[in-house]
Amino acid sequence: MATLPAESVRLQAAAGRVLRQEVMAERDNPPFDRVCMDGVAVASSAFAAGRRSFRIQGTLAAGAVPTALEAEDAAIEAMTGAVLPPGTDCVIPVEEYDLRDGVLTLKPEATAEPWRNVQRRGSDSAPGVPMLVPGMRLGAAEVAVVASAGLPEVLVSRLPRIAVISTGDELVEPGEPIADHQVRRSNAHAVVAALKLHGFGETRDAHLRDDAALMQQRIGELLAGNDVLVLSGGVSKGKFDFVPAALKALGVGEVFYQVAQRPGRPMWFGVGPQGQLVFGLPGNPVSTLVCLVRYVLPALRAAMQEQRAPAGKVSLDGALDGRKLTYFMPVVLQPAAATPGVATARQPHGSGDFLALAGTDGFVELPPRPEGYPAGFTADFYRW
Repeated sequence: MATLPAESVRLQAAAGRVLRQEVMAERDNPPFDRVCMDGVAVASSAFAAGRRSFRIQGTLAAGAVPTALEAEDAAIEAMTGAVLPPGTDCVIPVEEYDLRDGVLTLKPEATAEPWRNVQRRGSDSAPGVPMLVPGMRLGAAEVAVVASAGLPEVLVSRLPRIAVISTGDELVEPGEPIADHQVRRSNAHAVVAALKLHGFGETRDAHLRDDAALMQQRIGELLAGNDVLVLSGGVSKGKFDFVPAALKALGVGEVFYQVAQRPGRPMWFGVGPQGQLVFGLPGNPVSTLVCLVRYVLPALRAAMQEQRAPAGKVSLDGALDGRKLTYFMPVVLQPAAATPGVATARQPHGSGDFLALAGTDGFVELPPRPEGYPAGFTADFYRW
């Protein structure tokens, strides 16, 4: 896979992007001994010596400059996030003492062991040690780490420019008049929706008629302006399947055509003259979505150098008939509280039965196994 270039984005735009740099700690993290609970900071040695009442010396809020403890009979009220006052080494929570007229009295259950409710300086990370590494997808926690490093911008993979192309005179856009011999254009909308849900928002949508010359012209224009083409339909060997010939004429080199799988056997993949990725997905709706999830999305993540996550594993709750080829079976996951990692098959009525996919969570990849798949059979799971 050709690697997409990196770009620098503002922190506010980094969510969901793939990191292309190491993120180092700006300083010790936390940068000081930090109070982890509202309470009073005291010297544990005073408690160990038997002291159970303390005079309140003052109050310290988070973000305030700390004041040192004056004497071991004193205590400083400290709020969560504050710097631990010098001279103290533990924090007793508010639930364990009574405060009256500037004097606190510890309850019998109170404890004051050293470093109680204190997060030590540098316990999370230290300067010069990577907190995040290239290939990580930036979720909420990772964005927080970038911010903690003091970075207003971060280097990420540029999102691929993707053109989703459907072909066929029989397709009619939703909202337009439709004849009895025509069908609604739904595959392309499903592909665009899936790409957006997986973080690929730089997507164009085009529909091409079954005209060989016009198809070659439009595909050429889209190839020149995008990193990835995802075509739905037109890749089989029918009389009006003009896509493979058009791609060949445009200099797109075929890498493979047809996969020993069902659904989705007539899948096509090639690489353009400038390294563009071209996926020719079968036109049947189930085949289209299965091939998109199983091949296109992993390829896009590889092009962005995202760390590869292993496929999930689920077990079937019932037996299934055997298959001579790899088979992708839509499934519904059982509620985690009842039977974690168990899936129920939802067999479509052929690869054109897109209605059967509604309400499913994804599909399992069943390896060739003519003798069948017993209940409890474990398979790789791919979420829509």
